[in-house]
Amino acid sequence: MAEEAPTGGERTEAPSSKRREDFRKKGQVAQSKEVQTATLFTIVLLFWIFYMPVFWRGINDLLTSFFQGIGNFQSTDTQTIALFWFIIQKSALLLAPLFLLVLIIGFFSSFFQIGWLFTTQPLVPDFSKLDPIKGFGRFFSRRSLIEVLKSMAKVALIAWVGYSTVLGKFGEALLLADTTVGATVSFLAETAALILAKICAVLIFIAFLDFLFVRWEMEEKMKMTKQELKEEYKEMEGDPHIKAQIRQIQQEMARKRMMAEVPKADVIVTNPTHISVAIRYSADEMDAPMIIAKGSDIVAMKIREIAREHEIPIIENPPVARLLHKLELNSFVPENLFKAVAEILAHVYSLKQR
Repeated sequence: MAEEAPTGGERTEAPSSKRREDFRKKGQVAQSKEVQTATLFTIVLLFWIFYMPVFWRGINDLLTSFFQGIGNFQSTDTQTIALFWFIIQKSALLLAPLFLLVLIIGFFSSFFQIGWLFTTQPLVPDFSKLDPIKGFGRFFSRRSLIEVLKSMAKVALIAWVGYSTVLGKFGEALLLADTTVGATVSFLAETAALILAKICAVLIFIAFLDFLFVRWEMEEKMKMTKQELKEEYKEMEGDPHIKAQIRQIQQEMARKRMMAEVPKADVIVTNPTHISVAIRYSADEMDAPMIIAKGSDIVAMKIREIAREHEIPIIENPPVARLLHKLELNSFVPENLFKAVAEILAHVYSLKQR
């Protein structure tokens, strides 16, 4: 059942990554039991179709060996232990493929739903579950009602599948009186396999719907109120790792915005390799040239790369480039650099007029 919303309001906000992680640590994940049930029946069906002939041959060989050796059997402790050990070994070898298949597919059915998860939190005793009032509430909860209805629907569907299949085979069953025992056994095996296959199809369909419902239900359960989001943000703000991540994201966003301005530049002044400064000047809009992008090393290289793509002139002037690089981004060129920058812009304009 979904958690009650606190006084902060209704749970309308999508869960944060931290809340999702907290739920996983507690072992509260969207896992459908119907998927595991459908998987188990599928394994039984595969076992019945592909392994049953081998299994019956093994049983036949085991019984043959048993009855052939029973005449020479002496009721001693050694003989009795040897007999039981022989039966256990042969039975284990016959059943090993089935158990192995159950383990492998069972693991992957869980892994497919929730990924890799190891937590001991669900094993911690929760004495609140012993509260009879809460237990009574859980018994009549929405979740319990859904489980009851789901079980009833599943039983009804399986019963209908079994009944309709047997009814369809009823005419053939009446003719078995005139056939051999082998033909009768073969008919029963085929009918059982057909019933299992249809039940598997029904269970897979139910599992698919239940998987979607469980995921939706967990998503609703993890939703947060606006107040919870604010409190979580305040709590995370104090974490130095979170602060570092926020700064990194902010720097990356600022860098992207700066790079988007490079195509508007009139000229790129370089060091020539370690520093790049993008300058823009419009006599109608500005009193002085403006530094719209700057950077060193990799950032400088990226600025030059964008400039080449947009055919923006790149001028090598190490002294001016170093001085401009020390200035703030989006600041105007100071008076002491007017002459140097004006000469660079004049050179660029003369190149464009040619």
